[in-house]
Amino acid sequence: MAKTPKPLPSLEWLAPRLKLSRALSLFSFFALMLLLLVWNLTLADLHGARIWVVLSIQLVPLLLLAPGLLLGNARAHAWACFVVNIYFIQGVLAAIDPARALFGVLETVISFSLFCSALLYVRWKFQHDRKLAGE
Repeated sequence: MAKTPKPLPSLEWLAPRLKLSRALSLFSFFALMLLLLVWNLTLADLHGARIWVVLSIQLVPLLLLAPGLLLGNARAHAWACFVVNIYFIQGVLAAIDPARALFGVLETVISFSLFCSALLYVRWKFQHDRKLAGE
């Protein structure tokens, strides 16, 4: 018994959701970058490590995704879902340490927000493109 394919939502339903999910993912993306910058430049105790090394290790993965996210590329948003898991794990581990608990909670919440909004953008973008193609 063959399954009938689920019908795609209408373009009127998809358009505002695409805009909202893209706006939320861009906001979360820049909030995560800002949090990492502010924390490492002002509050972090790096134990003698060079600040530019720590920042480059933490920001290079995000900077590689930035052009695709700014252009609204669905594949870049999909890759952001993979990359942001690193920051989620770092945030959970930091939240356990009382000295970094606030940073950890903020990083966890922001990375979770980026993951969810980017994932929804990818789903709705592909549905939108399929609907535009006449499917």
